[in-house]
Amino acid sequence: MTTRPRILIVDDTPINITILGNALADLYDIIVATHGQEALRLARQYPLPHLILLDIMMPEMDGYTVCRHLKENPLTAQIPVIFVTAKADVAAEKMGFDLGAVDYIAKPVSPPLVRARVRTHLALYDQTRHLEELVKTRTRELLQARDATIHGLAVLAETRDNETGAHIIRTSIYVRTLATELAATAPFTDQLPPEVIALMEKSAPLHDIGKVGVADNILLKPGKLTWAEFEEMKKHTTYGRDALVAAEKVLGDGSRNSFLRYATEIAYSHHEKWDGSGYPLGLAGQEIPLAARLMAIADVYDALISKRVYKEAFNHDKAVGIITAGRQCHFDPQVTDAFVRLEKEFQSIAARHQG
Repeated sequence: MTTRPRILIVDDTPINITILGNALADLYDIIVATHGQEALRLARQYPLPHLILLDIMMPEMDGYTVCRHLKENPLTAQIPVIFVTAKADVAAEKMGFDLGAVDYIAKPVSPPLVRARVRTHLALYDQTRHLEELVKTRTRELLQARDATIHGLAVLAETRDNETGAHIIRTSIYVRTLATELAATAPFTDQLPPEVIALMEKSAPLHDIGKVGVADNILLKPGKLTWAEFEEMKKHTTYGRDALVAAEKVLGDGSRNSFLRYATEIAYSHHEKWDGSGYPLGLAGQEIPLAARLMAIADVYDALISKRVYKEAFNHDKAVGIITAGRQCHFDPQVTDAFVRLEKEFQSIAARHQG
């Protein structure tokens, strides 16, 4: 059974309500309010009205005020409002349209005109909602494709390094956990709103994407690297940066606000150290992007507790001790302090996402 559109009629004069109701009742479900507060209450009740016919000249709260409240509330902001009023001068119409009304019907009303205007604006409303749903669906599909691509690229890089997909999952969660903890304290609150934390988490899996450019005999060497081999290994930060910058250029300037910004910072700078002894640029302190400082601890902790071709896995306590010892030389001291507060949570994350 098809649900009929629901029309809210707002007028303090009973005869006007009767005329409008008689004109529309055969096609629509009618609900009625005789003053502004009642209109706002009914407009917020489910099922929400599909359209509101609103008188302007009412006691206590006039139609302009009702319309303003409707448009300020996200729940009712998209409901079309048609003013039905004897106040039909140009200035009154302009005020109504400025407040967000879609049309103006002058009293005394013509029932055929009311039916035509209501039919037209309901059709436009339905079309707008349909387009919005299509946009939401398409956006959701694009985000899913983006996330799948990120995951695929990250898995490719980790596979070459004899890592498992669990590493990229764990490090992403570590980054989010650290960022969320820091966001509660100055000076990080403004730097880490929820949307930025989400972008950093999405970007973290690409931290070692540049390893696809490193030769297998270096990447998979079971022993200690020579100086020349280590110099070659360090280039993975540049390879990753270059690939992500190229992707940014394809997307255009708007991508600077996307996950690619953070992915580039993380891929290029997560091996920098707080004291300036890291690579590739030897950045120090807050010269190192915050996303990379978070990633540094996430990546090192996971590397320490994981078996690699060149080492056995360390236990959690030893890993915590190594990171704590690196405070203010390898790692940002404030990020390190957050890690120490969260170390049991890190241990739990590692246990839940074993490779």
